[in-house]
Amino acid sequence: MTTREKADWLDGRLGIYSLARTNLRKVFPDHWSFMLGEICLYSFLIIILTGVYLTMFFKPSMAETVYHGAYAPLSGIRMSEAYASTLGISFEVRGGLLIRQIHHWAALVFVAAMFVHMMRVFFTGAFRKPREVNWVFGFLLLFLGLLDGFFGYSLPDDLLSGTGLRFVEGATLAVPLIGTYAQMFLFGGEFPGTDIVPRFFTIHVLLVPGIMLGLLVAHLILVWYHKHTQWAGPGRTEQNVVGMPLMPVYMAKAGGFFFLVFGIIAAISAIATINPIWAYGPYRPDQVSTDAQPDWYMGFAEGLIRIMPGWEIGLWGHTLNLGILIPFLAFPAVLGAIAVYPFIENWITKDTREHHLLDRPRNAPVRTALGAAWIGLYLVLLAAGGNDLFATHFHLSLNTITTAARIGAFVVPVLVFTVTKRWCLGLQRRDRDKVLHGRETGIIKRLPHGEFVEVHQPLPQAESYRLTAHQQYAPAELPPRAGLVTRLRVRLSQAYHGPAGQIPKPTAADLGTADPHRELTDAH
Repeated sequence: MTTREKADWLDGRLGIYSLARTNLRKVFPDHWSFMLGEICLYSFLIIILTGVYLTMFFKPSMAETVYHGAYAPLSGIRMSEAYASTLGISFEVRGGLLIRQIHHWAALVFVAAMFVHMMRVFFTGAFRKPREVNWVFGFLLLFLGLLDGFFGYSLPDDLLSGTGLRFVEGATLAVPLIGTYAQMFLFGGEFPGTDIVPRFFTIHVLLVPGIMLGLLVAHLILVWYHKHTQWAGPGRTEQNVVGMPLMPVYMAKAGGFFFLVFGIIAAISAIATINPIWAYGPYRPDQVSTDAQPDWYMGFAEGLIRIMPGWEIGLWGHTLNLGILIPFLAFPAVLGAIAVYPFIENWITKDTREHHLLDRPRNAPVRTALGAAWIGLYLVLLAAGGNDLFATHFHLSLNTITTAARIGAFVVPVLVFTVTKRWCLGLQRRDRDKVLHGRETGIIKRLPHGEFVEVHQPLPQAESYRLTAHQQYAPAELPPRAGLVTRLRVRLSQAYHGPAGQIPKPTAADLGTADPHRELTDAH
């Protein structure tokens, strides 16, 4: 049987040729911001590859043993087998420490890339119809990435990760009615118990990665099905995609970018030490280091706990620890608001059209301001999570830092929202002036009657199109005898799309009456 006959036989049963012919020429747009999603994918693959290697040597057991390994300062110390095997990976397995550090650094890059990628999607409106479900998939990937990072961080059973587990135990116990039962079920007894590391190991290497892999495949399928979003420009509409074909151009670039990401993560891992568990020692419930900090992506959860006053109330013979319960509820509430935001904006706009062209962030001032306010809150809470480090390194009062963080948690988001919204409106006005009156040239011209004016150069047609291609919604009007929900939607619509929420873009009539040579006469 010849090669052609084999190929025909295989194609007749699997349809590979027909499938490839249809999809390998699919077009993808080209822009640097689209690489953020690729960094997420590639770092996830790196995590899987290095995680398989580490699993071969790690012992997920809390049984006690006496260490007699290669790291002499801990020789003769009693510790768990999980901690001892992690030391063995670091000092005795060939390449083990490098693989450990690649795994940890890739996890940090993965979460950071997901944060930035979701912010790119948020600020550009790429979550609008028909991509709301894909936004939810991306959010679930981020949330599961946070959880799985914490589970993996806790596996070595060192002093630092054990302190983090104590944090989780306290948050679990603060849950009314079921907190004690949940704590006993999670830890298999009194803290720290003997089952937490084996359970976290199963969750970390099987359950969560399996769910994430399924969500990732679904996410990519929807990206493929809905086609990729693109920036507005000449020749780009809601019905087409301008870019490069998947084969061979895009695949060649994607393959090279994968090795670039892998190489950078490997270089960082070879240069910069991360999570040196031998410096912390094995976990003991009666010890804790002063500068115990979680990985940065869980820092804002720690900050919520640290800035919350230690309030307690008694109800029907039970004590509610509000100092932990309120942050414990606020954490998922903030994340949940991010998850459902596309549906909220769609409810406000009542827009049923499909959107494949991206918004410039300045053209959606309220949305951009909300995203910036969330980032401001996140940074305040992240700083609050390290209040003891700020106090010790800068010789400041811990109470003063905590008080400043409490005030900042309310003031900073409002301030950032206001400044960002006004900034976006100012940029919209500048774009409008550019379209109507052209660019300043710096050339001063004297008119026949003696007046001096600056000559403006009209924008190229492509640039003018790019600045006016975005859609603007008209604010909703309040119908008579409207209910509470309708009133709320109308008020939000007016805040988003009213005079205080956007600057009207130039119309064809405005362009017909604009005189680029007469602008800025008063300024001169």
